[in-house]
Amino acid sequence: MDQLILVINPGSTSTKLGVFRNEIQTHTTSLSHSSQDLAAFDDIAEQKDFRQEVTVKWLEEVGIPLGSLTAIVARGGLLKPIPGGTYYINETMVAELAEGRYGKHASNLAALIAFGLSQRLGIPSFIVDPVVVDELQPVARISGNPQIERISISHALNQKAIGQKTAALLGKGYDELNLIVAHLGGGISVGAHRKGRIIDVNQALSGEGPFSPERVGSVPTIGLVHHFFDQKATKAQLMREFVGRSGLVAHLGSNDSREIVKRIEQGDEKALFYYEAMCYQIAKEIGRISTVLCGIVDQIVLTGGLAYSSELVARVKERVEFIAPVTVIPGENELEALAVGALRVLTGQEEGRTYA
Repeated sequence: MDQLILVINPGSTSTKLGVFRNEIQTHTTSLSHSSQDLAAFDDIAEQKDFRQEVTVKWLEEVGIPLGSLTAIVARGGLLKPIPGGTYYINETMVAELAEGRYGKHASNLAALIAFGLSQRLGIPSFIVDPVVVDELQPVARISGNPQIERISISHALNQKAIGQKTAALLGKGYDELNLIVAHLGGGISVGAHRKGRIIDVNQALSGEGPFSPERVGSVPTIGLVHHFFDQKATKAQLMREFVGRSGLVAHLGSNDSREIVKRIEQGDEKALFYYEAMCYQIAKEIGRISTVLCGIVDQIVLTGGLAYSSELVARVKERVEFIAPVTVIPGENELEALAVGALRVLTGQEEGRTYA
């Protein structure tokens, strides 16, 4: 039986939608929402009805009757830490996302919209591998300060989808392999995948690992303390600085890798130096995390938007190919990853999980 799956992936000012017949995408769009559209809502959760209405309207415009859908899958929002997998959206999940119990983010809207529509239609709705996927082994949680525990927040959706895709390319099961997956985008996360679980990963959002086009990465602790007190900045100001205004954009005034590579080609030595530094840190993080797998690595995979850069790929590969073969799967097709995750449950390849 064919599955017709609606995929919902909201951002702060847009809603990305896709329709998949089994694993084939038949329709897609990115609906932009102006500041005027969103000004009436004081809280993210209040946007649910508005975003649901524009979703239904788009389906009507492309000629897909609501009643023809067999499932809906949504980007996972900020929930409590959970193992990876495909989860049925239920009342508990919806209540926590609407409340913003674990944080407020536009991604929280996805499950609210999906659940509302699926209840009306009498079909299942899912989330797949949200950013809060936590499969860290216990020793990976320890920092040098007992009051600060390492946590797992990563590009879990793309990390897991690329793990599955790499396994298929190798003709093996994802749960048979040891992989290092480096998601290279505005943020960079490098995960150690052991037999289908991400047992360690740098917390890319809060500043571990390589610096990226926009994020600070790991910085010297004492230097950070001095910076904090010298700047007399608020927590919000520091968060904006470290997540969005650091990395390449701080050093070179641009977060666009393509622009920086052009500058390098035109002889800009400063651009070359800082771009090489980012590549160096990416490679160093891959080498560091290979020790988590005791050096037994079947494949290193470079993915995310930066993996389209042949310049970056070449610089990273030359430093890490001694560890394991390197595969490049550029981009992050979140809509496809969500649809395929739901399809695995719908076709019985995987058992859907219950959020509780």
